[in-house]
Amino acid sequence: MLVLSCPYKLRLLEGILRKSLPQTIVVHGAVMNINRGNPVGHEVIVDSWPEFKVVLTRPCKEIVTDPSDMYTNVYAAFYQDLDAYRRLVKDTDAVNWDHTFHLFGTQEGIPEATQDAAAAKQTNLSVTPHFLYVLSDPNKWHTGRLEPGFRLSSLNSSNVDLLNETWPYGRNEQSRRYLAKMIQHFPSSGILNQEGHLISWALMDLFGTQTHGYTLPSFRGKGYLAITAKALCMQAYKAGYPLYGFVVLNNNNMQRALEKGGYQKLSELSYLCFHS
Repeated sequence: MLVLSCPYKLRLLEGILRKSLPQTIVVHGAVMNINRGNPVGHEVIVDSWPEFKVVLTRPCKEIVTDPSDMYTNVYAAFYQDLDAYRRLVKDTDAVNWDHTFHLFGTQEGIPEATQDAAAAKQTNLSVTPHFLYVLSDPNKWHTGRLEPGFRLSSLNSSNVDLLNETWPYGRNEQSRRYLAKMIQHFPSSGILNQEGHLISWALMDLFGTQTHGYTLPSFRGKGYLAITAKALCMQAYKAGYPLYGFVVLNNNNMQRALEKGGYQKLSELSYLCFHS
C-alpha cells in the first residue's frame, strides 16, 4: 500500500483514470480536486506504482477530527483486480474501520468485497445501489427561461443554513460543516427570486459529482432545478470535469428529469457503502 503524494505522479494518475471514464469517474473527480489545490484535504492510496490494481481516495488523517463524521470520512474506490481491492480494504489500514464512513464505487464487486472486509472485522456495512447518469455536453440541454426579476447566482456562506435545514440527510452540525466546505471550495449554482432569496440550487462535491439539487416546494413545477443544474454543469464543463450524478433506484422523477436533459444512464449500477 502506497500513499501517492508526488504531484507528477498524481497528474499522471489523473490522465490514466480519465482514459477509463466513466468507470473511474468518482476517483477521477477526487484526484482532479487533489491536483487543483486539494481544498478538502484528501489523499490517494494505490496498491502499487506505477502498475497499480487499486486506487482508493480518502481523507488525510489530520482532517479527520471526529470518528463519527460520515460527511468528512468519505472514500472512493476503483479496481482493476477485485482480489487486490479486497486485500486492500481487509488486510491493510487503507480504510479506518473504527470510523463511521461512506465509500463510493461504480463497479460490481465493490459491495461484496467491502462487506467481506466488514464481516472479517465483525462490523456492519450497508449498501445502497444507485444509477449513474453522465452528460456529454451541457450545451445541448434545453431549459426554460427565468421569470423577470429572477437571476442565477453562485452560493455563499449565507446559504448554508437553508441547505442544511432542507437536506433530509443533514440538519446537524456535521452536515452543516460539510455543506459550508462544498460551497466554499467547489462550483455551485442557485436561483434568486425577486426578493433575492435562494429558491433552487445545486452543488458539486469533492468527487466532482453534481449533487444536492433542490427547489423549495412552493417554487416547484416551473423547471427551476433544470436551469440551476445546467448552470452548474456549464461551470464544471468549462473547468474540465466530467459531468455526472447518482440517483437512487426508486427516484423516478429525478431519473426522468436527467434523461430529459440529455443524461445517459449507465447499465452498470454504482454503490454507496455505509459503515457505522
